Amino acid sequence: MAADTSAKANKSTQSTLLISEVKDGVVVMRDGSLRGVILGSAINFDLMSTSEQEGVEFAYQGFLNSIHFPVQIVVKSQKIDISKYMEKLDAQRSQQPNELLGALMDDYIANIKALVEEVNIMDKQFYIVVPFFPPTMEQKKIGLVQGIKAAFEPTPVINVSEEDFRNYKQELQQRMSLVANGLSQMGIRAISLGTQELVDLFYVWYNPDVAANQKLIDTDQLSTPVVTKGEGQAPKGPLPGAPV
Repeated sequence: MAADTSAKANKSTQSTLLISEVKDGVVVMRDGSLRGVILGSAINFDLMSTSEQEGVEFAYQGFLNSIHFPVQIVVKSQKIDISKYMEKLDAQRSQQPNELLGALMDDYIANIKALVEEVNIMDKQFYIVVPFFPPTMEQKKIGLVQGIKAAFEPTPVINVSEEDFRNYKQELQQRMSLVANGLSQMGIRAISLGTQELVDLFYVWYNPDVAANQKLIDTDQLSTPVVTKGEGQAPKGPLPGAPV
């Protein structure tokens, strides 16, 4: 019983996630499957003419008939972050020698800050998740009872070799190109997310409160993949450098 408790204590938060790693702009799942994420732009369907609306509908129908794999469309709403824009305005204000223009900029900056504080300005982003399952996974037939049981059990981590990863990634990129071409037929701009964009996306998704105040560093600076609880107890004395 003590050994089981110790094993549970050593588990990290990452062990509960379905994501194994993000590599070369590809999300590797714990079951060995891959995911690619495409960011799509929005179109104003209501402002289109009747012929334009029919063209978009026919293009969407053709897009659905052209793909032979499932896709997931995710709509994410979040509060607009204008901190960088405000920093840019403050920098331009400090370099403005004209007093009249400086006063106008002060009024503009104050109005923008008051507007953001009083009104939650939301932004919607549209993502298309493209999956790829290795042939060994597609050949598996899972029954209803086994599927329900597997949903409540932790997914075992399946290691993917470098050669298989390159082959699977090539197949995934072909699927993503097919999806991007279908979206372009509807007038939607499609951008494939890279490694940094994917890490930022999941970071904000799983840590909405923390991400609002603490930005994530670049992925090249991340060196510790998993954080776990160490053994023993921390000293109870004063911290190094703290006043005594």
